[in-house]
Amino acid sequence: MSVDSATVRRIAHLARIAVADDEVEHLKGELNAMLAFCEQLSEVNVAGVEPMTSVMPMVMRQRDDVVTDGEIADDILKNAPATQGHYFVVPKVVE
Repeated sequence: MSVDSATVRRIAHLARIAVADDEVEHLKGELNAMLAFCEQLSEVNVAGVEPMTSVMPMVMRQRDDVVTDGEIADDILKNAPATQGHYFVVPKVVE
């Protein structure tokens, strides 16, 4: 896959980046180099390689998956200008 000048301009527009006409060719080369590197990575044989989170072997600490209210609802509601029960009161914005 390769990127042309129109694609560079489109990417710049979507990213809201101002790109001068004399920069387009340079950016086209940069993007094509990145895509070529990604294509090289797809050629690597990773069969039998376990996913890892670090280059150092370690066991990830886990906690019990328990649903709680955070036990700080009252502290959070202290910041609200208006509350009702354990809820924030906000002005109506939709008729």
